[in-house]
Amino acid sequence: MNKKMAFCWMVFFAFIIKANSQHTVSIKAKLDADNRTISIVQKVEYLNQSNDTLSEIHFHDWANSYSNKKTPLAIRFGEDYKRNFHFAHEDERGYTSIGAVRDSNKKLLDWVRYNNAEDILKVYLNKPLLPTESVQIEFNYCVKLPHEKFTGNGFTHDNDFYLRSWFIVPAVYSNRWETYSNKDLMDFYAPLASYEVDFEIPKSYTLTSGLKQTSFTNNNFNEVHLEGENYRDIRVYIQKATDYYTLKTNHFDMVTNIVGPSIGASKKLEIANKIVNYLEGHLGAFQMDRLLVSNIDERKNPIYGFNQLPEAIRPFSNDFQYEMQLLKTTTNEILERVFIINPREEKWITDGILIYLMMDYIDEYYPEMKLGGNFSKIFGLKWFHAVNLDFNDQYYLGYKNMARRFKDQSLSTPRDSLLKFNYNIANTYKAGLGFRYLDDYLNDNTIGNSIKTFYSSYKFKLSGTKDIKSIIESSSKKNINWFFNDYINSNEKIDFGFKSVKEDNDSLQITLKNRRHNLMPVSLYVLKNDTVINKIWLEGFLDEKRIAIPKNGAELLIIDYDENIPEVKRSNNYWNLKGVFNKPLQLRLLKDVEDPSKNQTFFMPVFEFNNIYDGLTLGGKLYNKTIIKKNFIYKFTPTYGFKSNALLGSILLSSTSQIKEAGWYAYNIEISGNRTSYAPNLFANSITPSIQLNYRSKDLRSNLFQNISLRSVSIFRDKDPLVPLETPDYSVLNATYRYSNSNFSNSIGFKADYELSKNFSKVSFTTSYRRLFDNNRQVSLRMYAGTFLKNKTQNDDGYFDFALDRPSDYLFDYNYLGRSEDTGLVSQEYITAEGGFKSILDTRFANQWLASVNAEVSIWNWIHAYGDIGYLKNKRINPYFAYDSGVKLSLVDDYFELYLPIASNNGFELGQDKYGDKIRFKVTLDIKTLIGLFTRRWY
Repeated sequence: MNKKMAFCWMVFFAFIIKANSQHTVSIKAKLDADNRTISIVQKVEYLNQSNDTLSEIHFHDWANSYSNKKTPLAIRFGEDYKRNFHFAHEDERGYTSIGAVRDSNKKLLDWVRYNNAEDILKVYLNKPLLPTESVQIEFNYCVKLPHEKFTGNGFTHDNDFYLRSWFIVPAVYSNRWETYSNKDLMDFYAPLASYEVDFEIPKSYTLTSGLKQTSFTNNNFNEVHLEGENYRDIRVYIQKATDYYTLKTNHFDMVTNIVGPSIGASKKLEIANKIVNYLEGHLGAFQMDRLLVSNIDERKNPIYGFNQLPEAIRPFSNDFQYEMQLLKTTTNEILERVFIINPREEKWITDGILIYLMMDYIDEYYPEMKLGGNFSKIFGLKWFHAVNLDFNDQYYLGYKNMARRFKDQSLSTPRDSLLKFNYNIANTYKAGLGFRYLDDYLNDNTIGNSIKTFYSSYKFKLSGTKDIKSIIESSSKKNINWFFNDYINSNEKIDFGFKSVKEDNDSLQITLKNRRHNLMPVSLYVLKNDTVINKIWLEGFLDEKRIAIPKNGAELLIIDYDENIPEVKRSNNYWNLKGVFNKPLQLRLLKDVEDPSKNQTFFMPVFEFNNIYDGLTLGGKLYNKTIIKKNFIYKFTPTYGFKSNALLGSILLSSTSQIKEAGWYAYNIEISGNRTSYAPNLFANSITPSIQLNYRSKDLRSNLFQNISLRSVSIFRDKDPLVPLETPDYSVLNATYRYSNSNFSNSIGFKADYELSKNFSKVSFTTSYRRLFDNNRQVSLRMYAGTFLKNKTQNDDGYFDFALDRPSDYLFDYNYLGRSEDTGLVSQEYITAEGGFKSILDTRFANQWLASVNAEVSIWNWIHAYGDIGYLKNKRINPYFAYDSGVKLSLVDDYFELYLPIASNNGFELGQDKYGDKIRFKVTLDIKTLIGLFTRRWY
């Protein structure tokens, strides 16, 4: 019996030791500020906390992720169209130079870069490591620090140093090694460890960290000793003049450099205590003496919206702005510090808790705060629905923006597979909205209590989705499988509406419609005199649900009146029992955020310059398009041209629908009409019905895009009495297939085009390729080939022919400044289409076939050399060989460029008369196109 008891006690104590023991890491580091390097001697006492025997140990070496242009980090930059890393000088990049890896007996250990990833190490042990045993590994290495402009980590322009993930750290082992490359996602994943760091820095510098810290000064340097338990990473800020200050709150010392303009020290402490007390009440007791809250973390994860406006026009007080910044960053730091959750795979948990707490904080302390702050009180601005929304409505708008674009992703999607807008904004917001939705459904503060339980139960422990699910389920009186199956693990959108409502004596027979395929619950409110008289929760259902409720004088039925369900469409949530219309009509000046309780139409004054024939145009636009995309839009734009003295304008009706998540996922049907000048005092009217089918990859981060479009373009032109037109009016059936796959350093595209008209039919193919090499040399190739299948347009003076340098644009696809001009500046406008030549040669059009190749190579920065060759074939004439060459000044790639010809069939053009007339230019004035330059990295 005694032996059995002794054995049980041994097992028990072994378990306790295993559960509470940590890896230990000791580091001796020396900063060379001039060379921006850190020399490190590091000892890792690795404890095998698993039940497996280990023969190797994996480590993260994220300091080496900056080492070249092929690392996962560099590839990520390219996918996000970030140019600065590729074009950076070598001394701006960072790397790790490992001298030796040894065991406790000073024997060398073999190591490799794991799976060809530059920032992951695999160290082979000299003998197997059994469960509960530990092994010491010593690293001798030097870290060359990168410039902080890439990720916020490294040296600054002032030669200060912001250090995170700057040393080698063991990876988490949980039945497998969970190693992840640095992709600038703020998702470093490492096990808890006890740290002791002795950091030697130049005497003129000050070091700030979140650990317990002591320091002393020698003749030429300062030595700082750091120590702490339950840390996964050690962030260090080394500055010549520190901007950090300490707020001694009621629970711990908050070390921060978040700026609070015109806010005194006592007010900052009052705000910090308010935040910390709130978090202690909604999470639980803190086990920390010191917390580092950096403005770098705040800048990388800010509060989006009107808060980001410059201080002079920001609609919030400095106190409120500071409080929100400190609230979000402090809450996030505590959650990241306490929870050991895989941030690459299950970040939705801490994201959801963060946003849930922030929304609750606003409800508790600022329930009347509006999204537009003081804008809601300013004449003119207060009429906008956007500024009068509740402050917490920003989270729904952030999520809906991506859902309406069909680019939302499930909360269980790995973080490195998310679009930038999703991992920065939409998925974070959706997670918090989900907890609010679930909280409203359960209606007993289950979520708030479950968060506190999760915090107390899994503080400094490995945890994940299954753990928080178990806690919520154990406290819930309802079935919540829908939350994890449909809301978390899919991106199935939510959209409920009314199908019918019938009055039957003293009851209402209501049929609700679930327009999506999910089993999420929905709330129904009954209102009388603008007061809720009944609220009903309906369990999830597919397709339709019929219910009967007492009438009780009801006047209005609203689905999700409190707007806690993040539906993709709320405009169909209203049923008026007393009026003719379910919702009132509303006419608003300028585009606004959608108000689902109104049928909105917007009016916007239009002042444009589209071409030299109409000159400045003035008019108005009547439309229903809101700031966030809608599936159906209409737009009527009547204008007046001051130079043409004529009525102009356009009309558009467009409907877009999503079929599925990937593959040929969406289609668009639209009809458009336009009236514009095509020559002095001559006008062209067009009507174009079309349908498009769009394709995308399952990986939404992929830039692969395919499109099939079919349209019928009908053009009606005024006749010029001086230049009779053989075919003033015509219709063309146009079928097009497009393929593209591009990022910052690589681009490939293909287009196949077929046109059919009464007097001609033609087919053409365009292929383009662009490559940016590691030496920063860029090469671009474009090939075009087109041929007529039928051509009876000889009397149209080449109007429908293939063009070598400047297409006639008979389909009116291009926004020419002067489409009919043969001389003058606007005649030198260049658009990359058809032959793609820049020089104007004697033979410019082909009525049989045309083939050309356009090539460019970068010389220096935005200066490129170009060359074009091609063959043109006209009927009864031998093929004509054409070539040209010159220099391109790419001031804004594809949007503002100049072409300076040097040599062509015309001879050496550089020395010819009127050289200025030979220069071609490309310019894009379309605002939407220019905005795309900046939004492409987000979507």
